[in-house]
Amino acid sequence: MSGSSPAARVQQLFEGRRLTPTQRRIAHSMVRRAGDAPFLSSVELAELAGVSQPSVTRFAVALGFDGYPALRKHLREVAPAGPAEGDGEDTYNEYQQAVLGEIENLRHLAELLADPGPVERAGRLLAASRPLLVLGLRAASSQARGFGYFAAKVHPDVRVLDEGGSMLHDRIDAARRAGASALICFALPRHPREVVDALAHARDQGLAVVSVADSAFAPVAAHSDLLIPAAVGTGLAFDTACAPMLLGRVLLEAMCDDLPDAQARLEEFDARAAARGLFVE
Repeated sequence: MSGSSPAARVQQLFEGRRLTPTQRRIAHSMVRRAGDAPFLSSVELAELAGVSQPSVTRFAVALGFDGYPALRKHLREVAPAGPAEGDGEDTYNEYQQAVLGEIENLRHLAELLADPGPVERAGRLLAASRPLLVLGLRAASSQARGFGYFAAKVHPDVRVLDEGGSMLHDRIDAARRAGASALICFALPRHPREVVDALAHARDQGLAVVSVADSAFAPVAAHSDLLIPAAVGTGLAFDTACAPMLLGRVLLEAMCDDLPDAQARLEEFDARAAARGLFVE
């Protein structure tokens, strides 16, 4: 534990716990600001998470502490990084701060990937599914389409689900009848109810669900067999998703490792593209 990052040590407080949506917001804020969390008052944490101060107190009690002061004392012991980390932040404008925030998200993702086990397991599940379903609605639809575009170069049957509506469950059912065994979901804020419902249906049909979400406490967690978190940037008017996009490429790499003909398929595509003059060199 001593060798892990402050964010990883804070997150361990919540692993295996069933949290309410409000509690997930508080937990997510604490993980994102792990260096500052041990020094925040309950009022400051409430403002950061966008909840009430009594919600923070109830959250601490739900974790087994006598109150928020006891939780903060524990945080200072397990995640002692101080607030000096943010010194000089005011010298950057809002655009620079947004970029620096994404760099920090990528750094957290790199720390998470120090254990390649979950990604390797996901790669095996995705490679084995025929067809492979890729789900992402609204803000996450571009992530799903990007993953599906590249996956189709090495996987024989990829079906992207990037539109909601009454046909969504029908398409999941059709893929299951065709032999699908897994679905990968990109789940980003704000989380559409349709995504949660679709994942619940997919698991009811026997599909294994791999989710890329902005937090380990995202609403899709309850309907995922394997969830790998990658934070989004919140410094601009619209969220940015550099870390989820990169994690998608990492999962593609892991999937390729379990597809024995992946390299041959890529070479075949390159040959056809060259013959058609598809790209300008």
